[in-house]
Amino acid sequence: MAYDADVIVIGAGLAGLAATAELVDAGRKVILLDQEPEQSIGGQAHWSFGGLFFVNSPEQRRMRIKDSHALALQDWMGTAAFDRPEDHWPRKWAEAYVDFAAGEKRPWLHGQGVRFFPVVGWAERGGYDANGHGNSVPRFHITWGTGPGLVEPFERRVRAGVAGGLVQLKFRHRVTGLSRSAGTVDTVTGEVLEPSGIERGQQSSRTVSGAFELRAQAVIVTSGGIGGNHDLVRANWPERLGSPPERMISGVPAHVDGKMLAITEDAGARLINRDRMWHYTEGIQNWNPIWDNHGIRILPGPSSLWLDARGKRLPVPLFPGFDTLGTLEHIMKSGHDYTWFVLNQRIIGKEFALSGSEQNPDLTGKSVRDVFVRARADVPGPVKAFMDNGVDFVVEKDLSALVRGMNALTKEPLVDEAVLRREIIARDREIANPFTKDLQVTAIRGARKFLGDKLIRTASPHRILDPKAGPLIAVRLNILTRKTLGGLETDLSSRVLTEGGDPLPGVYAAGEAAGFGGGGVHGYRSLEGTFLGGCLFSGRTAGRAAAKAVN
Repeated sequence: MAYDADVIVIGAGLAGLAATAELVDAGRKVILLDQEPEQSIGGQAHWSFGGLFFVNSPEQRRMRIKDSHALALQDWMGTAAFDRPEDHWPRKWAEAYVDFAAGEKRPWLHGQGVRFFPVVGWAERGGYDANGHGNSVPRFHITWGTGPGLVEPFERRVRAGVAGGLVQLKFRHRVTGLSRSAGTVDTVTGEVLEPSGIERGQQSSRTVSGAFELRAQAVIVTSGGIGGNHDLVRANWPERLGSPPERMISGVPAHVDGKMLAITEDAGARLINRDRMWHYTEGIQNWNPIWDNHGIRILPGPSSLWLDARGKRLPVPLFPGFDTLGTLEHIMKSGHDYTWFVLNQRIIGKEFALSGSEQNPDLTGKSVRDVFVRARADVPGPVKAFMDNGVDFVVEKDLSALVRGMNALTKEPLVDEAVLRREIIARDREIANPFTKDLQVTAIRGARKFLGDKLIRTASPHRILDPKAGPLIAVRLNILTRKTLGGLETDLSSRVLTEGGDPLPGVYAAGEAAGFGGGGVHGYRSLEGTFLGGCLFSGRTAGRAAAKAVN
C-alpha cells in the first residue's frame, strides 16, 4: 500500500507549523491536518501576548539585567520541583530547553525576522528562597507583533512548502484513530467536517460530511491540551490544589479539547503528569468575547491589594505576579473560586496589561506611535474598555460605594466594609516612610529598582485611598483555564514512548500535547514565556527527527 506523504502532522498550531517547516526544509512531503477551518491556522499562539523566555539576551543586557545559564537552570529546577520517576524525560527536556533559551533560540528566531520589544518583563517572581519557585531576574521578552508576529514566519515557511508541492493543508479533518501496519503506526483515520466560515477562534460546526484515511511513514501529534474542556480539567484536577472550581472561564477556544491525547494513548502511547496544569487566577470575562465563556488574563504589576472573597489580604508572598499556582492553591482551599484586586486609577493606568494579541493592538500592529500613545495615556484604551464595560469591574469614588458594588457581583455579600477599610488603611500607613514591615510594599520598592518596571509597570508608591489617585477600582478575579503541563511522554528526539519506555513506532509529539516536551518539561510550575518557546523547540525537534527517520 502506497504512502500519501512522508509525514502526517496533526494540529496546525505553532508546534505543528514549526514541525512542518522543518520537514519542508528537509525536502519531506507532509500532510498537515486540523479540525478547524483554515482561518484558525496558528491555533492558540495567534491569541497570545507573544512572550518568550530568553537567557542573557541583548535586551536583558541593555537593561542591565545580569542573567546566566546557571541562574536560569537553577530557577527552572526550583520551579519545576521534579519529584516523580516519570520526570526522567521532562528533566532532560528542561536541561535542553534552558540550553536552547541561552543559546540559539534568539538568533534562530531573529534570522527569520522575529523582533522583540526592548523592555523585558518580570513574570513569576516567586518570593521564596533562591532554590524555590520563580524568575530571579526579568526574562519575559514580548514579540514585536505579539502572537501573530511569532506565527507568521512559520506559516510563511509552511505555505512555501505548499507552493513547492511538499505540503498539503487539510483543514476540517478531525482525527479519530491511529492504527498500525507491520507494527508501525502509519495510518490516520477520521472525519471530514463540513466547511465553516466562522471567524478565528469561534466554535465551528461539528457536522460530519465524510471520512478519510491517510498513510505516512511517521505521524507527529501537535494537537494541544485540554484547557477548553472544563469537564476534563476537573477530572484531572489535583488534590494538592484543593477542590476544582465550580465556575471557570476559558482562556482558550472550545476546540482545545484533549481528544487527540486519548486517541494517541489508545494507540499505545504513555500519557504522564495529567494532574499537572497551569491555570491563571487573574481572569476577567471578556466584555467583547470571541469564543464561549471567553476570559482574558490581567498581567498585573505588584501594587494592587489582592484580597480573598471576604476582603482579607492573601498571605505572603502571594502578591500580583509572584506565584500563580501558589495563589491558585490558596484560593481553592478558601472555599470560594474568586478573589479581588482593589486599587485605584493611578495603579491601573500603569500596572494593568491584558494578555492576548487582540488586547494589545499597538504591539500586535507593530506601531511605535501607538506604543507611545498608550504610554502617555492615563489608562490604556483596552484597559479603559474593561473599566467601562467589563462585568468584573467596579469603579467608585468612595470605599463605601465600592464595597456595595463588590457585593452586588457575588452570590453572597461577603465583603465587610470595616474589614476592608482596616486592610487598606493599614497598608497605606506603611507607605508613609521608607521603612516597612509590609513585604508587598518592599516588593513594590524593589520592583522600581528595575528600569523596565519603573518606566512602564510599577506605579510610584502611594496611598490607595489618596483622592488624587482615584477613583477606586475593584476587579473580581476568576479562575481562567489555560495550559496542560503534562502530556505524551517523549524522548529527546520527540519520539512518543509506550508504558514500557520504548518508542511507539512511527509516532512523535510536540507542543502542549507532549507537555511541551518529555510529557512535562515545566514540572509543577512554569516560569512564563516558556509555552510558545516550548512549542517551537519541541516542534522543531520533532520535525527534524521525523525527517531523518523517513526514507
